[in-house]
Amino acid sequence: MNTEKKLSVKERMHSQKLYYCNDESLITEQMEHLELLYDFNATRPGEQAKRSAMLKQMFSEIGENCYIEPPLHANWGGKNVHFGNGVYANFNLTIVDDCDIFVGDNVLFGPNVTISAGTHPINPTLRRKQAQYNVSIQIGNNVWVGAHSVILPGVHIGENTVIGAGSVVTKNIPANVVAVGNPCRVVRKIDDKDMKYYHRNLEIDIE
Repeated sequence: MNTEKKLSVKERMHSQKLYYCNDESLITEQMEHLELLYDFNATRPGEQAKRSAMLKQMFSEIGENCYIEPPLHANWGGKNVHFGNGVYANFNLTIVDDCDIFVGDNVLFGPNVTISAGTHPINPTLRRKQAQYNVSIQIGNNVWVGAHSVILPGVHIGENTVIGAGSVVTKNIPANVVAVGNPCRVVRKIDDKDMKYYHRNLEIDIE
């Protein structure tokens, strides 16, 4: 006799199990968070204090000195997003946050970055029924993700790493490297030259 406990749809969402994302209870809850996201995107540029307060309400966790330039797009309005301190996101950050997404301190996102923890099975019958599964994403401290990059479900990016613009990150990327491409690959380590020069032969002249 099978005595295994049957998981709820919410439990399946957060355990890499297949579930149907058109479940009515999920849609009702999701709409509440999307209403908050709509209000955030409707704020004026001078309403920085209001934006900061709203982000603390919207996100699962968000540290100090974080700045997100509207419009922000998030499947659950940031409900499953965990930001450290000093995170900066330029225009059109898109977060498919159907499960937890962890972002460390001092992370930079260029314009039009997508971070997608949600995905769908290849099986067309299941997709037609709106089946989905989610795999958590982790981005380490001091990472810079270039414009138009896409980070796919389950990816871990190590600290200090730079993801070049337009990359599609399908697999884990280690710490302290520059990686770029589709699929994203490590092209070199961050080295002493990077501590002296900020672009080709242009020498760092500030502290």
